Amino acid sequence: MGIRQVNTSGSDGDGSSARQASSSEFEDFIYLLSHDIRNSVRALLEVPQWIQDDLVEAGYRINQPLQENLALMNIHTRRLDRMLIDLLVYSRAGRMQVVKSVDISEAIAIVLDQLTIPSGFKIDLNLKCAEIRMGDRDILTLFSALISNAVKHHDLKEGHLTISSVRRAGNCIITVTDDGPGIPEEYRERVFEVMTTLKPRDEIEGSGMGLALVRKIVEIYGGEISWLSKEGERGTSIELTFPN
Repeated sequence: MGIRQVNTSGSDGDGSSARQASSSEFEDFIYLLSHDIRNSVRALLEVPQWIQDDLVEAGYRINQPLQENLALMNIHTRRLDRMLIDLLVYSRAGRMQVVKSVDISEAIAIVLDQLTIPSGFKIDLNLKCAEIRMGDRDILTLFSALISNAVKHHDLKEGHLTISSVRRAGNCIITVTDDGPGIPEEYRERVFEVMTTLKPRDEIEGSGMGLALVRKIVEIYGGEISWLSKEGERGTSIELTFPN
């Protein structure tokens, strides 16, 4: 599978420029809308606790069904908040940042410091291509999405993730391999779509934006994504190829 950046040169230049402008305007709209809605959602996160406090203060007993309903309200509001955060991140990919040569190892270290990785999960690095030219925020978003996706969808308490990079024919090739349950071939294109999850959100929390973010960032920097893992084998392995 190859995912390539659209070629904006040649006779279709004017049409491509128009599409890019339209896409940029749409992403601006998504950013502003998500930002404004999130202000209201953050207020709603406090409402269940306010209701509970008011009822206790008024002398009412909080029974089990009411506690469960308040907890459910909190769960769905936090899920909406998470989705809005991911939409904000998605709309900003490739924009409003400095593009420069960034240290891959340093970026991964920052991401691992920010994420909560289960104690039974081991992450190995083998980085022979040390730097890549990318936005200083996009590199963090890329590895955060790749690592958190591998951890979140692992089916065991212990897991192993390997991130490697090599320089080949002037390209920087990053390979991410885990020993999780794997992804069947019929779903391998679908998982890169926006807001797509293969399991119900009641089973695995997430907005379904992780791999969509990966694809968008790869496309922005003119790269390709290839599947290395074979059908029927356990684990997922993908290769990201970025041009020099």
